[in-house]
Amino acid sequence: MLKTKTVGSSDYRDAMAHYAGHVQLVTTAHAGQRRGVTVTAACSVSDDPPTVLVCLNKSNPNNAIFLESGRFALNTLAVQHQDMAAAFAGFENKLADARFAMGEWDTLSSGSPTLTDALAVFDCIIKEHTIMATHMVLFGEVVGLRIGNRQSSLLFMDREWRSL
Repeated sequence: MLKTKTVGSSDYRDAMAHYAGHVQLVTTAHAGQRRGVTVTAACSVSDDPPTVLVCLNKSNPNNAIFLESGRFALNTLAVQHQDMAAAFAGFENKLADARFAMGEWDTLSSGSPTLTDALAVFDCIIKEHTIMATHMVLFGEVVGLRIGNRQSSLLFMDREWRSL
């Protein structure tokens, strides 16, 4: 057990590992390039207008494409997407084309790639963004929505994949 009044990055990450996070792919496309990142740091902000937020590591220069495109899709993953989630998290060092080849994609309103068999897809236009510490926080107004078939959700907790 750890009890401390000072919080270091490593201890913070260890504590956050106990937080069960829903696994999503945030995707975008711009100037002929597609980008996708596995995230658990995403949530609803409002239902009027429908708005979500997603947090992306600002130190990765490849994430600049999200701001350049001004759009993103938040694709909620099911348990059968575990290999895809690992690939988009960078665990397997696959290039973007190989990652996207793992699923079937289309577009809704914004033009961002959307996973056709996702549990849900929130297709967004970026309305605002801010930098907070190591991450950029994107606020997206949902301009397109797809609700897929009911399946077991993919979660990440204790640094392991889980389902619910």
